[in-house]
Amino acid sequence: MKKTISIIGAPMWLGQTRYGTNLAPDALRTAGLFDRLEAINQDVNDLGNIPITTTGHFRTNESNVKNLKAIASACDKIAQTVSSVIAEDSFPLVIGGDHSIAIGTIAGVAQHYNNLGVIWYDAHADINTPETTPSGNIHGMPLAVSMGIGHETLVSIGGNNVKVKPENIVFIGVRDIDPGEADLIADKKIKVFTAEDVDRLGMADVISQTLKHLEKCDGIHLSFDIDGIDPSSMPGVGTPVADGVSYEDSMLAIKLLEQSGCITSAEFVELNPLLDKEGKTTQASVNLIAAFLGEHSSVGLGVFARQPDVSIKI
Repeated sequence: MKKTISIIGAPMWLGQTRYGTNLAPDALRTAGLFDRLEAINQDVNDLGNIPITTTGHFRTNESNVKNLKAIASACDKIAQTVSSVIAEDSFPLVIGGDHSIAIGTIAGVAQHYNNLGVIWYDAHADINTPETTPSGNIHGMPLAVSMGIGHETLVSIGGNNVKVKPENIVFIGVRDIDPGEADLIADKKIKVFTAEDVDRLGMADVISQTLKHLEKCDGIHLSFDIDGIDPSSMPGVGTPVADGVSYEDSMLAIKLLEQSGCITSAEFVELNPLLDKEGKTTQASVNLIAAFLGEHSSVGLGVFARQPDVSIKI
């Protein structure tokens, strides 16, 4: 990655109910994220954390969503910051925070692309609406919101328009899909690679097909939820789902996406340091981010030694 990297901390936890994801941006910094990225690219700016309230009211309102006002305010700030970073020809790296922050990230990114693509790497589809959500938690709604479906307050962030078309979305690693989400995915014909598909096809083929599917896009955003990885490797998440993509396959995916040169923005979300075991998830997350931004050394990877470099053609 040759252009400047701008790190944007989004310390949000109000999109779900387990305190701690708001601590993730600083935990990643403490684990050496900035130094690792600076060793790859001397042009790294840490913009600090977006000011976000940590006080919430975990009851659904009349629209069946929780913490609407606080999350909308935070996502508006995220959208403005991300848009400004792209306007300055810098690569926005957003570190969360729960996945509700993607509403802001994608809203900011979409202001600079006419046909944005999104890779949603996650155990969950996060495509619920106020009508289908079983919980009212907004971290289960950001992709629907980005498609222009959901509460108007959220849909209107960054402009009242569709930020990403359903045909420009690819799921990787999903394995926990609510019934209403399954219906919407089927209705919109969204491309899906489940964790089982990854095992069956191999990650190299999944990434090749993903990039082929998105080749018409003028930009591709990577929204990487670390709970997409099996919790045996990444225990420090609030909503773990068994039988996930392996850490090794996830590292391979990251490397292949980096080699493709197609990714124009990214966020890494849902790390909860309070649920981690001896910093395992935090350090593994730093390793993934560093590999995504071009680190090709096994130094510092510990038990998660890097996979051999693999190239793909599409």
